[in-house]
Parts: sequence; structure tokens; C-alpha cells
Amino acid sequence: MKVTIFANSNPKTKKVAADLHQELVAAGFDIDDVHPDVVLSVGGDGTLLSAFHHYSHMVDQVRFVGVHTGHLGFYTDWRDYEIGQLVEGLKQDNGQSVTYPLLSVKITYADTDVTDTYLALNESTLKKLGSTMVADVYIQDELFERFRGDGLCISTPTGSTAYNKSVGGAVIHPRLDALQMAEIASINNRVFRTLGSPVIVAPYETITIKPQQQSQSHFIFTADQTDTQPRPIEKICYSIANRRIAFAQHRHNRFWKRVGTSFIGLDE
Repeated sequence: MKVTIFANSNPKTKKVAADLHQELVAAGFDIDDVHPDVVLSVGGDGTLLSAFHHYSHMVDQVRFVGVHTGHLGFYTDWRDYEIGQLVEGLKQDNGQSVTYPLLSVKITYADTDVTDTYLALNESTLKKLGSTMVADVYIQDELFERFRGDGLCISTPTGSTAYNKSVGGAVIHPRLDALQMAEIASINNRVFRTLGSPVIVAPYETITIKPQQQSQSHFIFTADQTDTQPRPIEKICYSIANRRIAFAQHRHNRFWKRVGTSFIGLDE
């Protein structure tokens, strides 16, 4: 098995990564940063997000394992003091994995014929620079609502516990194939009205956002940790990607326990 270690720059993380590297080499694993079979992310959820995007071009060929060096994360199953157990687990690995859906994003701009595509693990957001955003929202090519507010967040089930939750979205089990749209500070009064609740769509359905173009309208788009420069956007189409992320299933099966520990304060 070929493995690689992807770590952040935190001093504690560096030491854990160095110890892990030493144990992997001693156990006979091949260290391959270019074509690994398993990516060992050491740090936190942000580190694993970075690791995913670093290897997104080959996401169908790799499995991920998260080692956390701080607070318990949603993508990190192993603690920093358990690397010996992790290496033993990898030695007995038979290729088992659990896969989760990813978000496919296609952006069409108002000032060029070029389109951009993105792959996101957590979420994508759209906001307008400096004023209220007005946008028509289509579900499966049918007009659903005209949104007015700060912005919109489209998330995957694995991303439902991230920014989506902070703007009032629902927590969804990551094994479900679905997309969620959450409104960010929507305007609801006698004149303007939106649903005002998170929307969860079926796996075959698409969500399309068409911002209303005004003079000098520029929008801020994000996909996970990627921020783009403000640009005039004609539309953004969201769908479940035909590619999935895979986690080596040694421990990756305690989602609701993790939710309780992270947000309610339950003991691990």
C-alpha cells in the first residue's frame, strides 16, 4: 500500500506527522506523495479539506484517513496519540471504505463565454458585494423563488455541520445523497417573501441560481476554502457530482456521536 501524509504547519501537528511517518516506514509502507492509495491527513477538518482539494484530480483512486491534533472534527477519526493503532489498522486494511457525495458547481459569467467548474466537499456560497443580493432560484429548471438577502449556501451532507449549520441549515447524515440550500439573512416582509427555511433536494435534482444583474453588479463566490474575485455572474448550477470521496472505514461510522460531542457537549 502506498500512503502519504498531508499535515498543516502547526508545531504539534508537525511532530505527530513525523512520528507517524517513522512508524509507517518501520511497518514497511511505501511513502508516495504523488500516487498514494491512502492520504493520511494530520491536523483538523480544515487540513482534510486542503488534502481533498490537493488530490481532487484523483479522488476516485484514493481513500482518506483523518488524524486530529486538536478538537474532534467531523473528518478526523483518530487522535494524535493513537497513531500506533492507526498503523496496525492500515496493516490489516483490505480496501474497505465509506463514500460520501461531493458538490459539482458550474459557473457561467456575464462578461465572458468561459465557464468555471468546481468540486466541493463541504459547501459553496454566493453573496453580493456591498448590497442585498437578488437572485432567482430554480430547482430542476423550474423557478422556485426570488431570493433577497445576504446570500445563499449550497452544501453537501458532510458539509451540513459546517457553515450551513451556522446559517440555520439542517444537519444531514453524510450517507444520504442530497443537496441542501440554506438562506443567509433573507428579507421577508409584506413585499418580499422567500420560503425562509432550508431546502433539501433529491439526488437527481439540480439547483440553479441566477443573480439579477444590475449596474456594476459583482458577486462573491466560494467553494470550500476557495474564494474568487468579485465578478458579474449569469448563473451557477449545482448538482451532486459523479465522483465521491472515500474514507478508509476503520472508524468512520460514528456520525451522530460526533454531532453530540461537537455541538451538545456529550462525552466521547
